[in-house]
Amino acid sequence: MIWVIRRLVVAPALVVLTVLVWVTLPLWLIAAAALSPILPGRWRALRLLWVVILYLTCETVLLVVLLGLWIASGFGWKIRTPYFEGIHYDLVQIVMWVFFREARRVLRLSIETDGPAPDAHPGRPLLVCCRHAGPGDSFTLIHALMHWYNREPRVVLKDTLAWDPMIDVVLRRIPARFISTNPGPGEDFESHIAALARGLDENDAFVIFPEGGNFTPRRRQRAIDRLRKLGMERMAVRAEAMTNVLAPRPGGFLAALDAAPEADVLMVAHTGLDHLLTVGDLWRELPMDKRIIMRWWTVPRAEIPEGREARIDWLFGWWERIDEWIEQNRPEDLPSGRLG
Repeated sequence: MIWVIRRLVVAPALVVLTVLVWVTLPLWLIAAAALSPILPGRWRALRLLWVVILYLTCETVLLVVLLGLWIASGFGWKIRTPYFEGIHYDLVQIVMWVFFREARRVLRLSIETDGPAPDAHPGRPLLVCCRHAGPGDSFTLIHALMHWYNREPRVVLKDTLAWDPMIDVVLRRIPARFISTNPGPGEDFESHIAALARGLDENDAFVIFPEGGNFTPRRRQRAIDRLRKLGMERMAVRAEAMTNVLAPRPGGFLAALDAAPEADVLMVAHTGLDHLLTVGDLWRELPMDKRIIMRWWTVPRAEIPEGREARIDWLFGWWERIDEWIEQNRPEDLPSGRLG
């Protein structure tokens, strides 16, 4: 029933909304221009309006193209074949390139990556392990993997993101898994993650967010309390010392490690996209005129310890390192003038 609502109600409603926004665009522009001088930030309302319109337009155009591909594949008969899977990856890369190029220009953002070069892992599959601080980091990470590192991502993400029609349709057609962070009785999300991580080839990147959700102070405390409830006092103390990240939930990541024994690991941290969780957050904290850094660390497979307990301790150690890096690398305001 939920699937029917998403496909037959939410997706068409988004297309209708996009059309209405474009039809009434002059009214939106007048309102945003009137509000901009009295709001903090340089033309904040106008710039945010354009980013929202751009996102809606990209999503609507892609949904229409995806419908055409579904028809062309024999009404879904061959939609999961390698040929159509490759087309879907190309479409995602094009749409994300268009969106990020325009969003960076309008918001005047400089996004830098600090870490291994794109050709640092020739012929090696990757397990990409990233902190989670809002949907913005997911989009930026996938864009970086596809555009800069020429990888085809396999993504594990929360089932709530399936309410976004574009995400829902695309990720049902390429290797990906929607999972619940609180699975019901009998649900084994680790086996789903392991299945997705098997058979990675030289241009694949398996992406997982071990925290299981976006960082908030309340979730941080719940993660600490959960560790104590499980009798893991030493890990709870370590989690209390980390103020910028949630304590990682190791089960899914360890399942991926076991399922992809040939893969190296990339640890990823970033600043500047934190707390963009609600519409209100988007309005208050959307980064503008800033330099944002994504930090990548290479971990060769040979450096990953064996044994579950040793790997959990190793993962916590990396999360402590990421927490320290975030504390030392807050996003910077760009100097006035044009980007160099």
